[in-house]
Amino acid sequence: MEKSFSETYKAAGVDITAGYKAVELMKQHIARTMINGKASDIGGFGGLFELDMTGLEKPCLVSGTDGVGTKLKMAFLMDKHDTVGIDCVAMCVNDIICVGAKPLFFLDYIACGKNYPEKIAEIVSGIAEGCVQSGCELIGGETAEMPGFYPIDEYDLAGFSVGVVDKSKVLDNSKIEEGDVIIALPSSGVHSNGFSLVRKVFDVENADIKTPVAELGGKSIGETLLTPTKIYVKPMLALFDSVTVKAVSHITGGGFYENIPRSIPKGFTANIKRSDVKVLPIFDLLQKTGGISEHDMFNTFNMGVGMSIVVSKDEAEKAIEVLKANGEDAYIIGNITKGEERVVIC
Repeated sequence: MEKSFSETYKAAGVDITAGYKAVELMKQHIARTMINGKASDIGGFGGLFELDMTGLEKPCLVSGTDGVGTKLKMAFLMDKHDTVGIDCVAMCVNDIICVGAKPLFFLDYIACGKNYPEKIAEIVSGIAEGCVQSGCELIGGETAEMPGFYPIDEYDLAGFSVGVVDKSKVLDNSKIEEGDVIIALPSSGVHSNGFSLVRKVFDVENADIKTPVAELGGKSIGETLLTPTKIYVKPMLALFDSVTVKAVSHITGGGFYENIPRSIPKGFTANIKRSDVKVLPIFDLLQKTGGISEHDMFNTFNMGVGMSIVVSKDEAEKAIEVLKANGEDAYIIGNITKGEERVVIC
């Protein structure tokens, strides 16, 4: 790489040597994610992963891709870039786990107006942390410097993950029946959805978002909104080994009304008891400040529930015990009945 330098390319706004420096800085973070499947070094043309097929009769690969969305604006405003990577990983691996699959590896894509190596490394540190939390490996990625396309102090962040599950263990919602129980896993906050509305309600570009707010337990709006998306992979894998899980929903954009029906077959209704939902203070503040209807809140945000899980009534107690043993304050929020209405919140 010693001779790889272009004065004319740099004059056009792209410093390729900054890219090399960013790669060197991020290697320490990537090293934290290494597992036995590692088969290539960062910097090549493709990321290799050696798949261990032990115990898999009919392995099925499951993939998920997503970005952080306009939550990135909060990172720009707060000048804090080490947590949005967790969001990026979470949005992918939390989807994969809904199928019953274990995430294996992750690749990221960072596009920026100007490559500041230290900032890129800070972003990657969060991606690595997300991979560690989900037990998968960061095997590669891409950083694209795009002057004139992005403002020099801004960037976009997306990625994808691939997981594996034995075909016989893919979650089968055809087993859902009337009387099944819906269990909630608490969210850590707004996660990475609905931020176009959040930013409008709080007018984040113009308002004071760094001063502590009593309703948020002394945290500022900016700090609260930047709280990274919770990753549910490890407790869910433990749950799969302990009880028969019939369906899992990752509560993202579209809230309860859009996401829960994605995992429940037609002819059944998810009945959510509103008073049992442990709504986080940030959502109360959002609703009050923006004058948002109850329906729109539950149709946009997770409201404090990052995932919903359907199990039989007989296994509900055991499921909650397993989840709590794995660090999740799980609790029941409703049940399944026959009906044409997909979700009822009452």
